[in-house]
Amino acid sequence: MKIKKWVTAKPDLQAAQSLSETCGFSPLAAAALCARGVDTPEKAAAFLSTDISGLHNPMRLCDMGKAVQQIRTAIAEKQKIIVFGDYDVDGITATCVLLRYLRSLGADADYYIPNRLSEGYGLSCAAMDALYEKGVRLIVTVDSGVTAFEEAAYAKQLGMKMVITDHHECREQMPDAEAVVNPRRPVCAYPFTELAGVGVAFKLICALAEAEHLQQMLDAYADLVALGTVADVMPIIGENRIIVAYGLERMAVTQNLGLEMLLREAGQKSRRLTASVISFILAPRINAAGRMGNTEQAVELFLTDDPVRAQQLAALLCEQNKQRQAAENHILQQALAQLRKEYHPLEDKMIVLAGEGWHHGVIGIVSSRICDRYGCPSVLIAVDDGIGKGSGRSMEGFNLFEALTDSAHLLDKFGGHELAAGLTIQQKNICEFKSRLLAYADTHIKPEDLMPVLQIDCAITPAYITQSAVEGLAALEPFGLKNPQPVFSMENMYVEDITPISSDRHVRLTLSRDGISYTAMLFGTGAGGCGFAQGNYVDIAFHLEVNEYRGRQSVQLVLEDIRLSECELLTDQKLLNLYNRYMSDGALTAMEARVLLPVRPELVAVWRHIISRAEDGQLSVHSNALSRQVQWESKREINIGKLFVCLDVFSESQLLSYNFRDGLLNITLKPYKGKADISKSVVLNTLKSMSR
Repeated sequence: MKIKKWVTAKPDLQAAQSLSETCGFSPLAAAALCARGVDTPEKAAAFLSTDISGLHNPMRLCDMGKAVQQIRTAIAEKQKIIVFGDYDVDGITATCVLLRYLRSLGADADYYIPNRLSEGYGLSCAAMDALYEKGVRLIVTVDSGVTAFEEAAYAKQLGMKMVITDHHECREQMPDAEAVVNPRRPVCAYPFTELAGVGVAFKLICALAEAEHLQQMLDAYADLVALGTVADVMPIIGENRIIVAYGLERMAVTQNLGLEMLLREAGQKSRRLTASVISFILAPRINAAGRMGNTEQAVELFLTDDPVRAQQLAALLCEQNKQRQAAENHILQQALAQLRKEYHPLEDKMIVLAGEGWHHGVIGIVSSRICDRYGCPSVLIAVDDGIGKGSGRSMEGFNLFEALTDSAHLLDKFGGHELAAGLTIQQKNICEFKSRLLAYADTHIKPEDLMPVLQIDCAITPAYITQSAVEGLAALEPFGLKNPQPVFSMENMYVEDITPISSDRHVRLTLSRDGISYTAMLFGTGAGGCGFAQGNYVDIAFHLEVNEYRGRQSVQLVLEDIRLSECELLTDQKLLNLYNRYMSDGALTAMEARVLLPVRPELVAVWRHIISRAEDGQLSVHSNALSRQVQWESKREINIGKLFVCLDVFSESQLLSYNFRDGLLNITLKPYKGKADISKSVVLNTLKSMSR
């Protein structure tokens, strides 16, 4: 597990108690609100409100009046209208919301979404030519277009008019269009700038329908608007909170056949729908269509009124998601194989990999997984016919867009922002690009920049954890960006039991404090990879949920992070002091020597663990974790001092070398033929003599 920096808020608990008593929040919910600065009834009411009266007048958006007039004129004159969208969930839902409404008005309307694999993102002059030839005279963009200067000018030259609706960052000048509707425009006085692309499209249809039909618009479209808003990771505050809360309610009784069939196919139709269901279950299935080059299937899913076709399309999206997962895992395994040969954790602060045959529709996901796994920025490049298409992911503190700008002369094109970016490069330039990017990262990244930060709302005691208090956290939903699911922490939890589950991909723990035992789930880490053992004391950061099993409900802790408690670290330090004294030729008592002296089965256990865990002869692990991992695996008392004696014995025998950096113990296995003889180890024999 990666070391994380815990940043724990310290809410005013008296204010939290007052908020709980005044507003009826559970103590946990009140503490989380106060940790986020929502510490009065007035602030809580404003922050948590989901009343539709909080939705702003769409006509306050700059150019909205022009957009409405242009569309109404086109409908009246029976002009052919194209909704020009994007291939992600936000773009797909925005396309469907606007197109369904335009068709309900009798408009001659259709859609165009560029193919991710052959065309890439956004408008193009080639697309403008094709649309003009089909008789299109009005283009309405959704989730795109605010930087399409050349394409807007070209469309005008051809004789087509354009209305742009978007939510991405703007430049000082706007494209030459009939209207540019974007809450982020510098001249726009709209009170909420965080709408998704589908949110802006929804505002457009509300403006077309006029204020008295707002409820009707919400009933008909809020489910798709919520879907796109959550999937695009927009802040779930203000108008977005209202839309998502209402949309989740509508989703449960949706009249959109495609959405209903997708919920059924994903096994969610009869379950409680939350923002997490959208993020982790629905959105990946919809995105898979675009990533695999079949966006039109996702669009048709939300447009069709044929239940049979809707079911077929929902099944197709789920199947394509499996194909996407397979392609993703295939690339990941190849990337990891490259990393084991090329990546130097002691030297490299960034990862740049290239591979032929990689599906460039999914390399962004793989890049994100590698960034998370190794705790550093990554760029993956899919090479095909001499051209590389890359996708990069970064972390707070390292601006990936600026890093690419430094190598702009080597790139055909690039774009993005601080944390994510895309690029196109000639294959012949990849090696130089990699060297330059790694050098840039080396001078712009400090070790502390790469440490993930875990924001914790409040440190609590067992008294806070009751089923009713946990259920009360639902008052804060829907969760998302700027309103995340609350994270709490507790210190000095005793590890009663460690149970591997799902073929040791995850772990179920029994932890106790103050005589109370809890079940805790640690996902993504097997028992052998835990940095603690049964009988240790740990500090935990966690979400809380109510788990139901065989009709019985109980509180369950879902761990965000787990680390050794201070008492464990102090014990380790005492053992390391003893070890360091020995290695400095200091005197040890016989009892102290026996504490450090490993017996043969313990030496064997350490060696077997290292060779089974090393990849291409390398193993990096937290310095306090390895002894506990071996201890759990072998069921032997192997303390940290004894572990280092084992490593020194193996080092003497030329079996391995090791060093420390940034809290990691880095072990390198050496090539060795035959059977090593450790009986002549000076370290071991000296300890033996001292232990008598």
